[in-house]
Amino acid sequence: MDDTPIQQLFDLSGRVALITGASGWLGNAMATALAEAGANVVVASRDERKADEARATLPTYKGSRHHAVVLDQLDEASVRRGFEDAVTKAGRVDILINNGHAADGHDLTDVTADQFQQVLANATGWFLLSRQFHGHVVHRNASGCIVNIGSMYGQVGSYPDAYEGICAASPVSYHTLKGGVIHMTRHLAVYWAKDKVRVNCLSPGPFPGPGVSQALIERLKAKSPMGRMGLPHELKGALLLLASDAGSYITGLNLTVDGGWTAW
Repeated sequence: MDDTPIQQLFDLSGRVALITGASGWLGNAMATALAEAGANVVVASRDERKADEARATLPTYKGSRHHAVVLDQLDEASVRRGFEDAVTKAGRVDILINNGHAADGHDLTDVTADQFQQVLANATGWFLLSRQFHGHVVHRNASGCIVNIGSMYGQVGSYPDAYEGICAASPVSYHTLKGGVIHMTRHLAVYWAKDKVRVNCLSPGPFPGPGVSQALIERLKAKSPMGRMGLPHELKGALLLLASDAGSYITGLNLTVDGGWTAW
């Protein structure tokens, strides 16, 4: 029987976590959680300045060191270079958080084919980065874990009346992307389990950033059983469960943190 204490199971000291999109609203909270758990965090962004600014905000623990790299998930060459740069700077990568997202706000009434395909290209980049990480872990004869960031909107449709008269509908390309990410997670999990690489998905519910209109927030609150929006720090615990030894027997899971939204 393994009697490892719970604090140790969640401890990421000595591990290296690469997180894309770490300068964003939720990405920064997740990067902070990894750092608070003791990880050496490699912050990746398409913008070098934003990556370095996000790195500088992270707390250090027991001598942990954080790094910044440029990585554009829409560019295959940038994915390769960004991961190689992360390994060069940090020595290795043990945990990969696929969070970087190039968005497009067009809804189902006016999105073009090119705009739709550009959003789906996020999933292609996540897969290519995951495959590179998997090869890195296997080459080291180590173990690793991947956490893809999905969404409640990869599982359910949005309410038309929540958006009507305020803004465009929730983009159909976004729903398609996140649904695909959730299923890609399951597919990779069953193929890579034998290689000691766990693959899970964390799907946030309504976590609107500071730029979202208050009118829309009030409508969304009415759709939530908890009657409120999520706060970025409320993703920290779920992320650490999936990224740490506390989740060592969890793979292929989509963990939804949505205040009960998808339970209606």
